[in-house]
Amino acid sequence: MSNDIRPRRSVLYMPAANARALEKAKDIPADALIFDLEDAVAPDAKAVAREQAVAAATSGDYGRREITIRCNGLDTPWGADDIAAASAAGPAGIVVPKVTGAAHLSEIASAMDAAGAPEHTFIWPMVETPEAIFAAREIAAFDRVAVMVMGTNDLAKELRAALVPGRHPLVSHLATAVLAARAEGVAILDGVFNDIADGAAFEAECRQGFEMGFDGKTLIHPSQVAPANEVWAPTDDEIDHAQRVIAAFEEAEAEGRGVITVDGRMIENLHVDNARRCLAVAESIREL
Repeated sequence: MSNDIRPRRSVLYMPAANARALEKAKDIPADALIFDLEDAVAPDAKAVAREQAVAAATSGDYGRREITIRCNGLDTPWGADDIAAASAAGPAGIVVPKVTGAAHLSEIASAMDAAGAPEHTFIWPMVETPEAIFAAREIAAFDRVAVMVMGTNDLAKELRAALVPGRHPLVSHLATAVLAARAEGVAILDGVFNDIADGAAFEAECRQGFEMGFDGKTLIHPSQVAPANEVWAPTDDEIDHAQRVIAAFEEAEAEGRGVITVDGRMIENLHVDNARRCLAVAESIREL
């Protein structure tokens, strides 16, 4: 399954200090998990969280979910030990907060190499500062980056912007990050939604993120998994349309016809590419 197609509709943060939460995560149908050593963990629980995250990441108990570990920054008392332990565990990704640019990523990559991180362990940089927005393309272009993760709470704080329905203060910055990810061929995840009780607003924000081009959304509660999975999955109608587009294209190609229509609409190569991607995403979800 390619990095481009792999489902990351729902990427759930789990506090690694909470053993019960890590156990519960085995049955949550999220596409990916982030075992969190940073914001969700008190200072006196950092060491225990690190041990439990490593044990969970190496257990093989989470099926085909993509497993990552979010470390504390290297500028904290825990960051170096977190990076070393996560690198040795060899998850799919190491989520790094407040990445500022390529030089910062080089420092992280060097620490990972020194700790013996395998080639399949990539960096998932968090884009959550004005500096990171300005450096979005060089972050996306760094050779060990696989997925960019928006940190919308911290970004809003740094900008002194309000977190409001529709997120209009952040939309241009989110779009900049999506543009950088697409230019460099990496995946990108939308930031978290804070009001767990407001399901309608959460679904609306998921729809906004999907329409902007994000590959999925980071989540803070298991109740958010199903709505995110639904928004980022092709519908039955979309799959049917994609199949008919490809069939019409192949028929026209075999007959040497240059004009193709489906449901009265002209079909061009870009529509065929979109249809093939739709079917590939649907298949990858079934595999997962």
